[in-house]
Amino acid sequence: MLYSLTELIEKIMLGEDSTIEFKREMPQRNSLAAEIAAFANTQGGIILIGIDDNREIVGLEQQALDSVEKMVVEICEDSIEPAVSVFTEKLRIDDKNLLKIEVPRSLFVHKTPNGYFARQGSSKREMPTDQLARLLQSRSQARIIRFDEQLVPNTHKSTLREVLYRRFITEDAAEDDIEDLLLKRTLLVEEGREIHASVAGVLMCHETPDAFLYNSFIQAVYYSGKVKDANYQIDAKDFRGPLDQQIIDAFKFVQKHNEVSARKEIGRIDQPQYSMRAVFEAIVNAVVHRDYSKGESKIRLFMFADRLELYSPGALANTVTIEKLPYNQATRNELLARLLSEITLDDDVETQVKRRHFLEGRGEGVGIILNESEQLSGKTPVYELFNEELCLTIFAAKSLQ
Repeated sequence: MLYSLTELIEKIMLGEDSTIEFKREMPQRNSLAAEIAAFANTQGGIILIGIDDNREIVGLEQQALDSVEKMVVEICEDSIEPAVSVFTEKLRIDDKNLLKIEVPRSLFVHKTPNGYFARQGSSKREMPTDQLARLLQSRSQARIIRFDEQLVPNTHKSTLREVLYRRFITEDAAEDDIEDLLLKRTLLVEEGREIHASVAGVLMCHETPDAFLYNSFIQAVYYSGKVKDANYQIDAKDFRGPLDQQIIDAFKFVQKHNEVSARKEIGRIDQPQYSMRAVFEAIVNAVVHRDYSKGESKIRLFMFADRLELYSPGALANTVTIEKLPYNQATRNELLARLLSEITLDDDVETQVKRRHFLEGRGEGVGIILNESEQLSGKTPVYELFNEELCLTIFAAKSLQ
């Protein structure tokens, strides 16, 4: 869209359209942010400051050019999410100064303080919900609207339990600063004059998250046979509590039923059915990547005589496919991932999973699951999608006996 000066003059003579916008003077910040985002959200375009709606070149004062250009850059960085990269150029046409702002078509979907906008004809329009949803899907950026950062209705600051939220703020924080710190961590969210707990805040800092977010717990069942049959059901538990506690409880459930066979040769050889390191990675992945907006289902863990199945609600995030899982990283709940990466494991679990925190080495989890499980059983674990639900099957190692 880099026009020569002659082409640009011709565009000015033709007037505004879906690719070019005129501004007589520097507009109000949010207004310009909406214009820039609208172009970025569609096919890109050019904004010329110093031209009025009648195509008359009125120009800018020489001393104003630098300050206007600086303000444009600040708006792109501070008033648009995610930030937009634009190209600015100072022009002189008919002995008058103009500022040209070239906005490229973006790979992302951009939000301004006034909402989401798209360019339609010679003006910007706020996008209706269905158009926004299609654009988010087409640009693979559903993560821009992060569900784990949204507020939870009917919650407030006291919904977060102090013993749990203290893990995420500095120990020496003054009582008067706690609310601001929780807002900065997005454990609390401010809307108007009201403060609510965020989705991540409820999931990590409340003893029963499913009281606010339906089905936000892990259900585990152990069968002695190879099918789901109540006659063969040996153990069943629902694990509630903050997410880190759910992970530990589910991990210990598998550990309890992880049968170990032994063989004596020169020395004793012990072989478990499952690598507990792989199981830990699988449970953490299920918790971090599940879609918490889908309240109709929960994370479900089933153990059978020959396999373990783990179901997590939600299709794969962004452009990730089943085939790309071992190689691509796409975090659906970035805030939850950050919070879990700050919590340390107790010594017993740390020894088994070979890490200090719940989440480390982003992108390595699937590889650990596949490699360690295959080494034990000789079978590669299988990922499958069923009606926007991701299922992982890990096969049990055969008994050494």
